[in-house]
Amino acid sequence: MLKIIVWNLAHREESWRRLAEMDADIALVQEAAPPPPDVAQRIAIDSGPWKTDGAGCNRPWRTAVVRLSNCVNVEWLEPKAIADAKRGELAVSRLGTLAVAIVTPLNGKPLIVASMYAPWEKFHPAAQSRQIYADASAHRVISDLTAFIGHTHQHRIVAAGDLNILYGYGEHGSTHWASRYGTVFARMATLGLSFVGPQAPNGRCAKPWPDELPQTSKNVPTYYTSHQNPTSATRQLDFVFVSKTLKEQMRVSALNEPDEWGPSDHCRVQITLND
Repeated sequence: MLKIIVWNLAHREESWRRLAEMDADIALVQEAAPPPPDVAQRIAIDSGPWKTDGAGCNRPWRTAVVRLSNCVNVEWLEPKAIADAKRGELAVSRLGTLAVAIVTPLNGKPLIVASMYAPWEKFHPAAQSRQIYADASAHRVISDLTAFIGHTHQHRIVAAGDLNILYGYGEHGSTHWASRYGTVFARMATLGLSFVGPQAPNGRCAKPWPDELPQTSKNVPTYYTSHQNPTSATRQLDFVFVSKTLKEQMRVSALNEPDEWGPSDHCRVQITLND
């Protein structure tokens, strides 16, 4: 059994400490600043710079694949900017948004794990919009991840993280944004990566039910805004995708009860793979 935690750490040291205490083998983290010394000596992680590139923003954090136990071997793949990547290297559109490693459980088969992060962006002034958007960032990550999908049904990939988009609807009922977000999930499905959650009942549903969320939705809140708390969280921004060959062997749950949420504005997502 392989245990994986997916978590946007919100660049907080206390998130690192909570993560290191968990009974898990691997963590796929986003918005991770350098771990504090007391945690760094207990985990294994790649040596990449702690920053996310792009759009003139100062983001001193990044995605990472973290080894939490000695029950797995990990081969980290060093990301390179597209302009600098050579054949056979991991080319990434925006450094800091995708971390990939080959994980081999003891006496198990290797699989590829990927931590994904889709940063918010602002529209160009010519668009005359003050909104922010993240679907373009998500599509860039998918483009980079595509390098590992040489066959539609034979790969063994777990890709998860904070995509800053919504599943099955748009903000405040917007059909425009629902359609845009839908292209991300459709593209992953085309590549043979199934969306596997977290979805109810594997997580607490929003209560009271938000007006913008369709009544048939199985979404579970994984993020709260500065005006909310774990109890009043309403939106799911964190998602897990997996190769179809692994789908039936996987359970995905949101650890989003108020007393288990943790120090980040995102809750932890737990993956259990009986491979």
